[in-house]
Amino acid sequence: MRIVDIRETAVALNSSLRNAVFDFSEMTTSVVAVVTDVVREGKPVVGFAFNSTGRYACGAQMRERFIPRILRADPESLLNAAADNLDPEKILACMMQREKPGGHTERSVAIGTIEVACWDAAAKIAGLPLHALIAKIYNKNNKIYKVPCYVGGGWYAPGKGIPELLEEIRDRLAQGYCTMKIKVGGASIPEDLARVEAALKVVGDSAHLAVDANAGFDRTRALAYARALAPYRLRWFEEPTDPLDFALLAEVAAIYDAPIGTGENLFSTQDVRNLVTFGGLRADRDIIQTDVPQSYGIAQFARTLDMLREYGWSPQSVFPHGGNQMTLHIVGGFGLGGCEAYPGVFGMFAGFADDAHVEDGCLKLPDRPGIGFEAQNALYAEMKKLVGS
Repeated sequence: MRIVDIRETAVALNSSLRNAVFDFSEMTTSVVAVVTDVVREGKPVVGFAFNSTGRYACGAQMRERFIPRILRADPESLLNAAADNLDPEKILACMMQREKPGGHTERSVAIGTIEVACWDAAAKIAGLPLHALIAKIYNKNNKIYKVPCYVGGGWYAPGKGIPELLEEIRDRLAQGYCTMKIKVGGASIPEDLARVEAALKVVGDSAHLAVDANAGFDRTRALAYARALAPYRLRWFEEPTDPLDFALLAEVAAIYDAPIGTGENLFSTQDVRNLVTFGGLRADRDIIQTDVPQSYGIAQFARTLDMLREYGWSPQSVFPHGGNQMTLHIVGGFGLGGCEAYPGVFGMFAGFADDAHVEDGCLKLPDRPGIGFEAQNALYAEMKKLVGS
C-alpha cells in the first residue's frame, strides 16, 4: 500500500463579494488529489481536498517541498501500525521534516490541504465516512448524526442594500437555517447598525444573529464597534481585531460582554494557545474558529483541541471556519459546536452534497466513504481533472 502520486492545481473563485477588508476578485484555491495504489470498485482510491476559502492557492510550496518529501519516503513509514491504511499523522510528520519552528502561515495551508486529502483517502480505504474515522481515532468512537449549521453571509456586494440583505436572510431561513452571520465594517457604524437592526427583525432573536468584521479594525474602530454592538448581545462578534493583536482583543473583550468569535486566521496550536492565554477571551461564552485545512490539517487540529481542554475550553466552543464538506465531517467527528455554511457563495467550493437538506438549523452527516466530494457534481468534476477521469 502506497501513495503513488500527489497532484495539485489552482482554481479561481470568480467572486465579486466584499467584506470589511478586501474583495474576492483575485482569490484562488488549491485543489489536491492524493493517488494511492489501493483499488476499490475497480479504480484506485484517490483522496481529495482544497484549501478552504479566504487564502490563495499555495501550489508552489506543495510542489517544491511537501509533495516530494511524501513521494520520496519509504511507503511503509507512512502506514498505520496494522499496515492496512495510511497514517495521516505520519504523513504530517514527513511533510514537516527540515521545517523550522514558527513561520506557520508560509506552510500551514499547503500542508493542511494535502493532509486532509490523505484523510479522505484513508477513510475511503477503511470504508468509512471521514467523520466516523475521526470519531474512531480521536473521539472514543462517539457518533453523532447531525451537526448544527449557521450561515456565513450578509456580504457587501454592488447594488446590495438592506432590502437585498433581508431577502437573503429570508431565503436562508426558508432553507431550514436558524442562525445568520452578516458582515460589518464595510460601511459606517450607523449604516451597519441599521443592517443589524433590520436583520434582527427577520431572525427574531439576537441569539440567531452574528456579525463578522474580518479582522479589519484598528484600535479606534474596534473599540467603537464593540461599544456600539454591545447592547444587541448578538450570537457573537467575529474577528473584531487582528487575531494576533492579543492586547487589543483583550481590550475589546473588557468592554464587550457578549460572545466574541475569533481564530480563523490563526494557523497553529501555539497561536491558539496564545489567543486564549493573552486575548482576554472567556471559555464560558467565546468561540474559537480555526480553519482546519488551513492550519496543518486534522491530526494537528486534534492537538489544538487537547490544548484547549487543558485551558478549560469545551469542544462545543469550537466552530471551524469554512462552509464545506470537509468542515462538516470535522465538526461531526470531533463533536464540535457547529459548522458554517455558504449557500450561494464561492460557487463549487461552498456547500455540501448536492442533495443535502437542512432541518431546524442542522445538517445530517454523510454516510458515504471519505469526505463525499463525489456527491458534489461541480466540484468533483474539477477534482477528477487532476487524475484524468
